[in-house]
Amino acid sequence: MKTQDYISREEQYLAYNYHPLPVVLNKAEGVWLWDVEGNKYLDFLSAYSAVSAGHVNPRLKKALIDQLETLDVPSRAFYTDKLGLFAEKLCKVTGMDKMLPMNTGAEAVETAVKAARRWGYTKKNIPSDQAKILVSSGNFHGRTTTIVGFSSDDEYKENFGPFDGGFDIVPYGDLDAFEKAASNPNVCAYITEPMQGEAGIIIPPKGWLKSIQEICKKHNVLLICDEIQSGIGRTGKDFAFQHEIDRPDGLILGKALGGGVYPVSAFLARADVMDVFNPGSHGSTFGGNPIAAAIGIESLNILEEEKLAERSAELGAYTIDKIREMNSPLVQDLRGAGLWIGIDIDPTRASARAVCEALKLRGLLCKETHETVVRLAPPLTITKDDIDWALSQIQNVFKLMEQKAAA
Repeated sequence: MKTQDYISREEQYLAYNYHPLPVVLNKAEGVWLWDVEGNKYLDFLSAYSAVSAGHVNPRLKKALIDQLETLDVPSRAFYTDKLGLFAEKLCKVTGMDKMLPMNTGAEAVETAVKAARRWGYTKKNIPSDQAKILVSSGNFHGRTTTIVGFSSDDEYKENFGPFDGGFDIVPYGDLDAFEKAASNPNVCAYITEPMQGEAGIIIPPKGWLKSIQEICKKHNVLLICDEIQSGIGRTGKDFAFQHEIDRPDGLILGKALGGGVYPVSAFLARADVMDVFNPGSHGSTFGGNPIAAAIGIESLNILEEEKLAERSAELGAYTIDKIREMNSPLVQDLRGAGLWIGIDIDPTRASARAVCEALKLRGLLCKETHETVVRLAPPLTITKDDIDWALSQIQNVFKLMEQKAAA
């Protein structure tokens, strides 16, 4: 079968809820991918930051296989030998008190919403059914109906209502607007990305998160950081919040926590927040199962032992400097933290999608976001030589697009 045969089969039998680049992959190793026709590609997306430790990482593969040979999924109806170890490791790495394991990022966000509301009612004495949660403009926290209900992007919400409410959107990075919103005594929490991913790798003003935390403390509002994309070394720190604060009140993790081989997510919080849960108030059959726990532990070991955050900081700064040196008229703005980089493409010269498609033809896979931004997020195990090769492809594509725009 050829590439188009596979694509046609997917188009016939799958819902059209994604718009993939026209490449059909069937093999991966480290930072490299291969398609069904034998072409080789450098991965500069990492499954939206899920594959930070590289594809088919041998340590994660071994953790998965070893666990499958002993115990799979007994559910949370029983204790297991792995979950406590995973919880302890994750709490120590993050500096949080307790965790609640889930599977997908959206599930962990929903867990945070439930925890924040119940904390608001039982600890802050907010009147029943009056709790408010603040969120940021440009937010992306998942695609469940609750979550898209507080999106500021109409595309995510169209024809999926009615929505339950209970969320107020504040401009991302605007401290004055946040102070005003947080002063409402019915506000229990602020759920935000310390750095925004799907919005286009948006980095807030320096000092913003620290000031947000001070305002939250002033008004007894929980600060909950969604680090599903930015966590586990992606931004040059183990967690993006560490660029400015010691720890938030709550933390949402996913994607790279499962090493790209298994869905693993978690909501972590200080003890008084997590203690609002009691048996039956929340749960998941698969959340925290021994396979997930074993992989989660090894993902955290890799983060620490292979110094992924340090690699990300060094190589990310290098990549940004080299792209800036290209001085391409296609680039309207360039920003990033670690190996999480957004390139704003001038829409009068080229679309971000066209740039990604041209890069694919040269063996580099990345993806556009919000139509105008090319997102670069390779595995954190990537070498400088591989980055140099990628930079040469980016420069060649920029020159090609510049020539087309000038014609």
